[in-house]
Amino acid sequence: MYAVSNFQPRDYQLNILETCKINNTLVILPTGLGKTKIAIMLAVNRLNLINNSKILILTPTKPLAEQIGLEIKNSSNIKNIEVLTGLIPPEQRKELWKKSIVIVSTPQGLTNDLMNEKISLEDISLLVIDEAHRSIGDYDYVWIASQYNKKAKMPRILALTASPGSDNKKIKEICNNLFIDSIEIRHREDEDVKKYVQDMNILWLNVDLPEEFKKVKDYLDLCYKSIILKLKNLGLIGPNQEYISKTQTLDIQRRIQGKLSQGEKDIRLWQGISLAAQLMKVQHAQELLGTQNLRSLHNYLNEIISKSSKVKANKNLAKDVNFKSALIQTNSLIENEFEHPKIKKIKELVLEQLNENKNSKILIFNHYRESASLLEKELNKIKDVNAKLFVGQTKKSGTGLSQKEQMEIIGKFSHLDYNVLISTSIGEEGLDIPQVDLVIFYEPVPSAIRSIQRRGRTARLKEGKVLILITKGTSDEAYHWSSFNKEKKMYKTLKDLKDKIKLKSQLPLTSFQKKEFVIVADHREKNSPVLKNLIEENAEIELKQLEVADYILSNKIGIERKTVKDFVDSIVDQRLMKQMVSLKDKFEKPLLIIEGTENIYEVRNVHKNAIQGALSSIALDFNIPILYTKDSKETASLIKNMALRENKKETELQKKLK
Repeated sequence: MYAVSNFQPRDYQLNILETCKINNTLVILPTGLGKTKIAIMLAVNRLNLINNSKILILTPTKPLAEQIGLEIKNSSNIKNIEVLTGLIPPEQRKELWKKSIVIVSTPQGLTNDLMNEKISLEDISLLVIDEAHRSIGDYDYVWIASQYNKKAKMPRILALTASPGSDNKKIKEICNNLFIDSIEIRHREDEDVKKYVQDMNILWLNVDLPEEFKKVKDYLDLCYKSIILKLKNLGLIGPNQEYISKTQTLDIQRRIQGKLSQGEKDIRLWQGISLAAQLMKVQHAQELLGTQNLRSLHNYLNEIISKSSKVKANKNLAKDVNFKSALIQTNSLIENEFEHPKIKKIKELVLEQLNENKNSKILIFNHYRESASLLEKELNKIKDVNAKLFVGQTKKSGTGLSQKEQMEIIGKFSHLDYNVLISTSIGEEGLDIPQVDLVIFYEPVPSAIRSIQRRGRTARLKEGKVLILITKGTSDEAYHWSSFNKEKKMYKTLKDLKDKIKLKSQLPLTSFQKKEFVIVADHREKNSPVLKNLIEENAEIELKQLEVADYILSNKIGIERKTVKDFVDSIVDQRLMKQMVSLKDKFEKPLLIIEGTENIYEVRNVHKNAIQGALSSIALDFNIPILYTKDSKETASLIKNMALRENKKETELQKKLK
């Protein structure tokens, strides 16, 4: 018999577990309240209930996978636990899968193995989706859950998250994608939870923008207002609009792009595109000034000026007297060693906490790497402060960290080799950052998910504090209220959805249908949503390294698939005609599919004659038909129909020959 060990289940965990035993369940618990422990208890239940079955746990990153694997090992008597990621060769993953009872995996490598039929989901009795708020769009969780629900003999899904977001449509999408029958949500204040949680003291601290900074702000505001006026004069916004948010600016861009894609040739639309781009850049500069630091603003303004010869929006801003004045004033402030008041405030808060408790652990969240890096330098100037930057893997200004380095830093923070960790968004989700005494938001974030995750890093085992810095009169205030209102909306939406959700049948969908058709696909297409949709269409996929074509339907038919952007890019980098020559030489019936709804003449600054010339050459010189699809689902459907048609013809020919 399998059993849990080394921990005492809490009341709310046991209550939630009872729902999870009979329904596919979305569990929403604040960070630090033991979501993984619920998964472990359910895994034990399923293994004891269903003989010779396995458990599959999906989580976004390798460090998270390793942490979960270790937690299962320490909290149960389950043996044969394997952590499988893309770093392990496919054949080795296949063998480890066979001998494992519990598999903890990242979704990307698992998707590849499923497509290549190296593994089977047939005997998986429980699929756990960690960080389930990612289960939207084309993320691999969605496709894996669909395959699991079709193929497993006794499927059960457990989805875990601290917050699924505030958007009603998105929450419903998550539930539909993961076949959710029930929702279990808990607050820190709920009756079965509050006795297990520590007090969390949350304070919002206002800081004032210095008068010297306000001079820069005034110049940027004047530049902003001049762009708004131009948009009004062009009739692209209402005559009474004085303020446009970033979201509204993006909507203006989309609206104009839509009109251009429909063939409208009004010069005002082209002017509007440039003005909207300028507005986005000024809005970002305003945000850096108000919420971040002068050095980040200085670098950003200089970057715009330096690229003014290449980008029209930059060129117009470089000519703007107010924009140039903002840069000059910023230079003056830096030369006189001014710093953003938040930096001074953070130094005071860190010292205050360490004076109160010299063994304190402090976690500071900062959205921008450049600001976080500056903060690290400034804090390390203070006696008894040992601060460390904690960022993601993507290299930028030399600040990227490998997953191994991330885990080493977390270990040193746990043992107080570092007493201050300065983290970008990488520290918000999932990673088992040890209990901290003080969490500081360098700026509010306009996201319920991120705000909840940041706060959840403290008040786990003992009382904790959360301090949120807000620069008055800046986007900090808007972001604070946005996050506050989204969180309220999220809980209301979840309550309504929980009340309305209907229980679905737990019978698995048609399990092992015979494959209808075979398609050979280039191995570089393995992450394409087209391939996932083809498998949903009951295709048998053979992944190979193809020198020519992306998909082969028969000895005669080869298909090159390109998105609209990739098609234009391949004209620019001169790949296209070489590919068409090879396609024509290799296949009797070559085809080109161009996928997407973007205006082919607008995705890049390429003259329409070049694009039309390429299309004409493909159709007339190479006699290659060009087919258009709106998205990956339509592409897969088209390929399926062509493959079935070709299979039918070959079958009829074979009958005639007999």
